[in-house]
Amino acid sequence: MAVTQQLARIPAQYLAACRQSASMSPDRDPHWDPPAYDVLDLDWAPRLLERVGEIAGLDEVHLSALRGATDGDTALDLAFLNTHPHAIAPFGPAPTALSAPQVARVSELLGQINMPALLDALPTDDREAGSLIGHEATKITGGPRAYLLRHFNALRDFYLDAAKRHLLVVLWWD
Repeated sequence: MAVTQQLARIPAQYLAACRQSASMSPDRDPHWDPPAYDVLDLDWAPRLLERVGEIAGLDEVHLSALRGATDGDTALDLAFLNTHPHAIAPFGPAPTALSAPQVARVSELLGQINMPALLDALPTDDREAGSLIGHEATKITGGPRAYLLRHFNALRDFYLDAAKRHLLVVLWWD
């Protein structure tokens, strides 16, 4: 099984309930199971999206928002989600999260990014574009442009919905 970036939109109350469950359960089970419609699998797109932003000269404010959308923040204590045998990120770094205000700001900035214009900064040949992006982008079936546009749009829409609903976002690699 491949390790991919996962995101979940959840209310703060759900996170608190998971934390309480982990502290009360003899085996530290947080009962983490957000609804499927509030989970996004970003595959391996995060570093590729960041790289396209760098190549195209995306300004630091928007590039930072793109990074934050996929890196999260360590301000929220999520250690209870990373405890054996119920760890949600057994193959990657510890889970991170963005608070509802952080989600709103990231959503606003992602909405200002013109991904088609960034992708236009790449060489027209998919192999050349993939080689410039790196991270094995040359191996993407159908070429990197369609893959990255699809994943960026999913990320932007995911954050837009989370911001509208005042949710926080938890991120992990699984």
